[in-house]
Amino acid sequence: MSADPPTTGPEAGPPATGPGPSPSPTVSGTGTSPGPTVSGAADGIDLTVLYRGPLASCDYDCPYCPFAKRRDSGEQLRADRAALERFTGWAGAQTGDRLSVLFTPWGEGLVRSWYRRALVELSRLPHIRRVAIQTNLSCRTGWLADADRDKVALWCTYHPGQTPYERFLGRCRELSDLGVRFSVGVVGLEGHLEEARRLRAALPPEVYLWVNAAEGHTYTDAEADRWTALDPLFPYSRHPHTSAGLPCRTGESVISVDGDGTVRRCHFVRTELGNLYDGGYRSSLGPRGCPLAVCDCHIGYVHLESLPLYDVFAGGVLERIPARPVWAPTPDGPDGRAPHRRPLPLVTG
Repeated sequence: MSADPPTTGPEAGPPATGPGPSPSPTVSGTGTSPGPTVSGAADGIDLTVLYRGPLASCDYDCPYCPFAKRRDSGEQLRADRAALERFTGWAGAQTGDRLSVLFTPWGEGLVRSWYRRALVELSRLPHIRRVAIQTNLSCRTGWLADADRDKVALWCTYHPGQTPYERFLGRCRELSDLGVRFSVGVVGLEGHLEEARRLRAALPPEVYLWVNAAEGHTYTDAEADRWTALDPLFPYSRHPHTSAGLPCRTGESVISVDGDGTVRRCHFVRTELGNLYDGGYRSSLGPRGCPLAVCDCHIGYVHLESLPLYDVFAGGVLERIPARPVWAPTPDGPDGRAPHRRPLPLVTG
């Protein structure tokens, strides 16, 4: 299913030229697809909101995650539910604005009914342009039939060793059958490489398989080439991006919100801009440079204006789906092992 894409913002339609990486993705330029704009109060605003409530429990035990197998108490779960319902109530009431929402819980949200309900309800509101969530896809998927599948999307991560491969692949096929937009990714650990190759071979070419550089790991060129064969955009994740003073859409057209309604420019900058629920944050929205030396997380650097990623992911910034497929099987086989594979060119603006 597809909707007519909006003409601006992170969910805008694809640009005239296709995406792709270069061996060293340090291209300057803002690209051709602007971020959501803050306009006069009478016209409302176009705003992307990254929401992260207090939920910390997860059903997986990944050794690289500090929230592995964490269990929230009943009181903590009730607090998370109340915070999420307050947020969705706020989002539903902002009928004069145009909102895009990405849920980025520390724990696994979709095993909780209130997150599933939030995605369904928000997707059906006319002023919500896109609603997406980061998930390990361990939950059932049938509930998505009630959502507006032109708007709802999933950012899925496969964790080898935490779930059977066939079960995860089956969930992906269910999403495809439902017509739900989704991306799939893995953490770029050497022990994950064969499973990632297997998954890439099984997924349709149009489903983007992304690779996150493992935290604290330095990749040799040979290692990076192996991951880039699966994800041509991996070079963006391989190295942190210098960001100090560079223009970034966060704090202007993209904000981060916690369970108390505290608004910050992004998850990684602690300076507060105000509170969502009293509206005080709106007067703080505006262009500003990044105060950090580097940005090394996709949900942060995707908004840097010095990178062309709003063009690369036009129409799919929230769910991490490129505007056009960036990977295709080679004659040597579908797993991307051929050493002569050529990456696609970068959009340079």
